[in-house]
Amino acid sequence: MAAPSYLEALISQIPALQLLQKLGFTYLSPEEVAVERQGKLRHVILENILTKQLHRLNRFEIRGQEHRFSDESIAKAVEMMREPLFDGLVRTSEKIYDLLTLGESFEQNVDGEIRSPQLRYIDWENPHNNVFHVTAEFEVERTGSKKTRRPDIVCFVNGIPFVIIECKRPDEKHSLEAAIKQNLRNQESDEIPQLYLYCQLAIGINKNEGSYGTTGTPFKFWSRWREMTDIGETVHKLVNDPPRKEAHEKLFAGMFAPAKEECERKAVEEVTLTAQDEFLYSLCRPDRLIELARQYILYDEGGAVKKIARYQQYFAVKRTLERVHQRTPEGTRKGGVIWHTQGSGKSLTMVLFGKALALDDSIKNPRIVIVTDRIDLDEQIWKTFHQCGKNPQQAKTGKHLVKLLQGDKAQVITTIIDKFHAASKTSTFVNEDDNLFVLVDESHRSQYGEANTRMLKSLPNACFIGFTGTPLMKGEKDTAKKFGGFIEPAYTIRDAVADKAVVPLFYEGRHVMQDVNKRGIDNMFESLSEGLTPEQKADLKRKFSGRDELNRLESRLYLIAWDVSQDFSKNWKGTGFKAQLTAPGKKEAIRLKRLLDEFGKVSSEVIISPPDEREGDDQAKADESVLRFWKSMMEKYGTEKEYNRNIIESFKKGDDPEIIIVVDKLLTGFDAPRNRILYIAKNLKEHNLLQAIARVNRLYDGKDNGLIIDYYGVVTQLYEALELYTALGEKFDKEDLDGTLTNLSEELKKLPDQHASVWKFFEGIENTGDAEAFELALEDSITRDAFYTALSHFNRTLKLALSSVHWIKHTPEGEIDRYKESAKFFHRLRASVKIRYAEEIDYREYEAQVEKMLNTFVQADEIMQIVDPVNIFEREAFEAEVEKLKSPRAKADAIANRTKKTITERMDEDPFFFRKLSVLIEQAIEEYRNQRISDAEYLAKMTHCMVGTTTGRMPSKNVIWLVLFSDH
Repeated sequence: MAAPSYLEALISQIPALQLLQKLGFTYLSPEEVAVERQGKLRHVILENILTKQLHRLNRFEIRGQEHRFSDESIAKAVEMMREPLFDGLVRTSEKIYDLLTLGESFEQNVDGEIRSPQLRYIDWENPHNNVFHVTAEFEVERTGSKKTRRPDIVCFVNGIPFVIIECKRPDEKHSLEAAIKQNLRNQESDEIPQLYLYCQLAIGINKNEGSYGTTGTPFKFWSRWREMTDIGETVHKLVNDPPRKEAHEKLFAGMFAPAKEECERKAVEEVTLTAQDEFLYSLCRPDRLIELARQYILYDEGGAVKKIARYQQYFAVKRTLERVHQRTPEGTRKGGVIWHTQGSGKSLTMVLFGKALALDDSIKNPRIVIVTDRIDLDEQIWKTFHQCGKNPQQAKTGKHLVKLLQGDKAQVITTIIDKFHAASKTSTFVNEDDNLFVLVDESHRSQYGEANTRMLKSLPNACFIGFTGTPLMKGEKDTAKKFGGFIEPAYTIRDAVADKAVVPLFYEGRHVMQDVNKRGIDNMFESLSEGLTPEQKADLKRKFSGRDELNRLESRLYLIAWDVSQDFSKNWKGTGFKAQLTAPGKKEAIRLKRLLDEFGKVSSEVIISPPDEREGDDQAKADESVLRFWKSMMEKYGTEKEYNRNIIESFKKGDDPEIIIVVDKLLTGFDAPRNRILYIAKNLKEHNLLQAIARVNRLYDGKDNGLIIDYYGVVTQLYEALELYTALGEKFDKEDLDGTLTNLSEELKKLPDQHASVWKFFEGIENTGDAEAFELALEDSITRDAFYTALSHFNRTLKLALSSVHWIKHTPEGEIDRYKESAKFFHRLRASVKIRYAEEIDYREYEAQVEKMLNTFVQADEIMQIVDPVNIFEREAFEAEVEKLKSPRAKADAIANRTKKTITERMDEDPFFFRKLSVLIEQAIEEYRNQRISDAEYLAKMTHCMVGTTTGRMPSKNVIWLVLFSDH
């Protein structure tokens, strides 16, 4: 019994040709191809086939009579396709693509009457009305040379080369990479670029794997393909179907004749299906190929980049298109939420969906509204649509948005959700068009609140499609339900890593050691808090002994800045890679910048929002250093927009800055592929954490992974978020997919009574403009507690009401405003009485003094590496170990909480009331250190055992890497 051959032709090229024949491609021998090309190896179009097809596909009608295009027009059409005016590879490819998709008009003289009907090269609506050919070893003359290149397989549609395939043997290392690089080499200006002008699909394959791109696709963006259903049985049957005798004999009559006997012997028994077979079936069968070429290719960045959809984009657009043709019981088109991880190309998916809508003849005059929740995202998506040949209109104000929606000229509108809020304040603003499609980016954030509800009210018949890149946390599944449910498939960050669409992320934990001068801090605190009540002193301690306050201290920032400076200069300077450093607040961001400048090892810039915006910074007022910094930036750049644009452009494209320091801005929706390292020095969780780490997972030449260096300690939150992310991606509940709505009507019926209950505390007040009377009514502490409880219930129900389209639609505007005004007033009243009756104090009066005190008496003295570096090879085992971590911790937390509750109940003791500030700060530092070290010890132990199990030997302990999202 002979062993199978691993020769390229026998194991990959011939099986590919055989399958393509069965898929509907007619094999042409090199001799037949030479005749078609008239012996000119520079020409790549099969002109006789194209000419014949143009005659067959094209007719035009005049006064009920059908006419053919003249031979002269057909010849001109062939010449236009063969000899385009060259303007670089991709831009010329776009000219040809426009010819292919839009056709060309030619003047025709019929009985003295001149008409200019449109001629088409491809029948896009009826794929099988085209003719499909395939050939092997397609010899093409190189630019300015008589030398030639011979791609292994070329597939033609109507004589035009649509697919170029390079085949490799699977036993050679990096053979798929070699196939891709061969495609890329052949596109170079001194090679055979003329062939790739027509290419819609470039493929590299061996028996075990395949990858695809299109003309100009850089190596890092070549993609794998996965089907959403099992096609194995279908393809297996196709592969094992006997070939047509004529086709078989023709294939083995020429260059493959020596392989005929072995191939026939192999075909006697059933052939096992290969990954190559499934890959070619998925991408090259005629109907799929025509669909991909027409609907899923676009030109980006002003025509400089040609892109073809990845599989998750293809299936998301396809499923969404199917979905919007369905109607809800109310008669509107069915929407939903597309959940694709950051870095998977959500903006491009939006554009592709827009293109699919425009090409759908059953939807007359579709209009698209793109809604984001941030100005920078609005700019980015507007730019993407614009660069892809669309002409989007950007809403400048709420009034402008109304004008755009009321008119019919703007086919694509981009806006931020707040403009919808402003627009919907106009009571007459309602657009009932059911061919209006609203695409909402990061829908889990913008979905909540009154702005979105008013958007739904203003566009009652519109179809809403949500896009999100981070998991929907607890309670947020209602987001998907309000849009109409999830649209499968989900695409998680693990999918993206497996597909090599993003790089794996490595995690490293570092801890800043801090110490307290007890006597000094206690003496100073007593001095500065003289005159405060015990309750106010307790409140002040509570505020300034927390972990986040300790995170802002000068000595800690100094050590972090020094460590970042050392790390980046030693490991990354001169490599072309960049880093982001997250700061606890705006003032701290500016301090870190100053320190990095003093050390002089790395260049850095700060990106923050204006001082009057909170941006996640809970400091009560703008610091003088922030005001001075902002003034200097405005003097230098003129506007906030120019300040952002200049620094971001320099970070993305220039040598400097090497590090960009941020607070919250640029932690989301900011793509800079060179960005490789994220230094975390602030608290991040849930969406913000996942969005932040995704800043460093984008593909870039020479970038094998992204690196997260954590000075704060977010590893637990990261595991929890990833666990939820993976769980949701693996399985949607039926109700998630169906978009079943929770019935809120019973809950919302409580709102009038809850509103009245809050006002009941003040029913004796005759002058409702008398703030003093309201505060005096809450003088009694028991009454205040009851008021706080009643207000909490009212606020919760009002929030639900404002997110209910039904409630907004059926509640008079005056009543809505009354509820909202009450909520605002009572919120301010609560804040005021808490200070008045010494429950809380105004921190601003003490902020500078306490900050000076903490900087003086709490010192950071070293940075300690707390996680031994080791690679995690088995994700499942890693997650199982993480589960073990949670149980003991959860039990310990529960015991601690029960103990604390018992002590409080029995002794009525507030620790902030009785303990010295030095003890509280020392305790916070110790708890923080212990938590970080317990994480480190656990992870070290876990990975130590895991690597020992998988490799048979134990790793050393003086290391510090922890791989996230990596299966190898």
